[in-house]
Amino acid sequence: MPSPHLLRATAQLDGEFVVFLIGARINKPWAIHKWLPVALAMPKMIRELEQNPELGFLGYEQYGGRTTLMLQYWRSLDHLLAYARARDSEHLPGWRNYNERVRKSGVVGVWHETYVIKPGAYENVYVQMPPFGLARIAQKHGKYAALQGGQGSARGRLAAASSGAA
Repeated sequence: MPSPHLLRATAQLDGEFVVFLIGARINKPWAIHKWLPVALAMPKMIRELEQNPELGFLGYEQYGGRTTLMLQYWRSLDHLLAYARARDSEHLPGWRNYNERVRKSGVVGVWHETYVIKPGAYENVYVQMPPFGLARIAQKHGKYAALQGGQGSARGRLAAASSGAA
């Protein structure tokens, strides 16, 4: 388990980026033969995305349970949509399998939400936390640093981000 950073920090990515939430809900836990293939499709996709940075995938956090949640970060909406439609990706076989074998059974539901994040339209703070979420992504693809000057409040962080001073 990563150790917390003993500071108050904020994270920033240059330009626009996408936050993509995706998950599933197991409605009939006893029908393992139906929902397990759905669950096993995602690790293949993540492996493919991590091995091909040109696809625009920046990283993720994942949470389990009856309803799962994967928080993903993408460089752009175009990257996300291109991956979803790519005939040679792991996504289409998994999606096809779900639609043909599982969707109408009611065994497992799937969901996603997509948010296009504009510069200056988001803020964050991490206190006594290891790099998590956008902070973890920003360590590789942006800026993750201790709070400065007027960044002590959400309003201050938004103002700094809007002016490009974050």
